[in-house]
Amino acid sequence: MIELLFIFLAVLILASVPIYVALVFSTVIFCVLFTSIPLEAIVQRVFSGIDKFALLAVPLFIFAANIMRQGGLSRRIIDLARAMVGHLPGGLALTTIVSCMLFGAVSGSSPATVVAIGAIMLPALREAHYPAHFSVGLITSSASVALIIPPSIGMIVYGVVTSTSVGALFIAGIVPGVLFGLAFMVHTWLFCRRKSLPTSERASRGFLARTFKQAGWALGIPVVIIGGIYGGVFTPTEAAAVACVYAVIVTFAVYREMTLREFFRTAVESAHGTAQIMILIAAASAFSWIMTMEQVPQTLSQALLTLSDSKVVILLAVNVILFLAGMFIDPTSTTLIFAPLLLPLVMKLGMDPIHLGVIIVVNGAIGMFTPPFGFNLFVASGIANLSVNKLAPGVLPFIFVSVIVVLLVTFIPELSLWLPALLF
Repeated sequence: MIELLFIFLAVLILASVPIYVALVFSTVIFCVLFTSIPLEAIVQRVFSGIDKFALLAVPLFIFAANIMRQGGLSRRIIDLARAMVGHLPGGLALTTIVSCMLFGAVSGSSPATVVAIGAIMLPALREAHYPAHFSVGLITSSASVALIIPPSIGMIVYGVVTSTSVGALFIAGIVPGVLFGLAFMVHTWLFCRRKSLPTSERASRGFLARTFKQAGWALGIPVVIIGGIYGGVFTPTEAAAVACVYAVIVTFAVYREMTLREFFRTAVESAHGTAQIMILIAAASAFSWIMTMEQVPQTLSQALLTLSDSKVVILLAVNVILFLAGMFIDPTSTTLIFAPLLLPLVMKLGMDPIHLGVIIVVNGAIGMFTPPFGFNLFVASGIANLSVNKLAPGVLPFIFVSVIVVLLVTFIPELSLWLPALLF
C-alpha cells in the first residue's frame, strides 16, 4: 500500500498545494488509513527534523547573502567580471556568466543572483542588441551555478539529511560549479561569435586592478568560509556566523551603501526565506521517516538493481528521476525526498555519498531554470517583464549544455571527489 503515499503526494502537488502541506498531509493520510502510528509521532518528527545544529547555517548564510546583495556588491562584481572577459567575443554575455559565478560564490542563492545580476545586466544586454530570448535565458541559467558553488544551501540540506560532512560537500562543489560555468561560457562564446555580437575594449591593467580592489572585500567571503573550514578554524555552521559578521562590517564600514532601515528590511526578508526552507525540511523529515518505516529505500534499491546490473544504466536512471523531479519541485524538496531514497542504492554500488550529493545538487540547479516550474524562470519573468512561456525557448540550449555537464559529473567521480580527498 506504500504506493498510495506517493499517489497522495503527486495528486496534491499537481493540485498546486504547497509542497510542505503536500508532504505532511500525504503522510498523515497514509498513517491514519494504513498504520497504527499515533499522530503525535508525526508532530515529533516534524520538530526533530529541524532540531539539528548544522541547520543553523541556513538562516545565517541567507542573511549574509542578502546583506551583500543590498550593500552594493553586485555592481562591483559586474565591473570586475567585465574587466576580466569583456573584450572577448560576446564579452557582455561572458561578463554575465562570470558575475553570476562570483556572486553565487558569495550568496549561495540562485534567485538572489537572478535579481542582483539580472537587474543590471539585462538592460545592458538589450542595449547592446543581444537577442532577447538569449539574454534572459543566459541570466536565468547562469544564476543556477550559485546552488553548486559554496556556500550552497543545497549542500547543507543534503549533509543534514544524509549525515554527510557539509565541509567536504562544500569543497566537492567547487570543481563541478566551475565546470558548469565554463560550459556555459563556451556555448555563449560560440553563439556570440557566430552572431558577430559586439565586444568591448580590453581593460587596462590599472582598471582591472581598481575593480579587483573594489570587489576584493566582497570576494573575501568565500575565501573566509572555505579557508576557515579547511584550516579547521571553524565548522560550516560557525563559518555561516562569521560570514554574517563579515558581511555587516564590509557593508557598513567599507561600502557604506546600506541604511539601518534597509538592514532591518533585509533581516525580515531573510527570516521569510529561512522560514520557507525550514518548513520544507520539517515536513520532509516526517515524510522521509514514514518511507524509512515502510522500507521504501530498500525496495527502490532492489527495483533499480533488478532493472539492470549495469552501474551506468542505474546512474542514468537516477539522473532521469532527478531531472524530471526538478521540473516540478524545488531543489530543496528534491533533496529532502530523494536523498534518503537513493543513498542506500549508491552505497550498494560502491559510490561515495559526497558524489551522490553533488549529483543531486547539480540536477537541482538544472531544475531551477527548466520549464514548466523552474523557479528562476518566474524570478526572471518579473525582471524581464515577459511571460514564462516566452522565456522558455531561451533556456533550452543551456539545459542541453547542463545535461552534458551533469553526465560528466556523474561518470567522472574525480571531478567531485578529488578536492575533498586532497584537502580532508
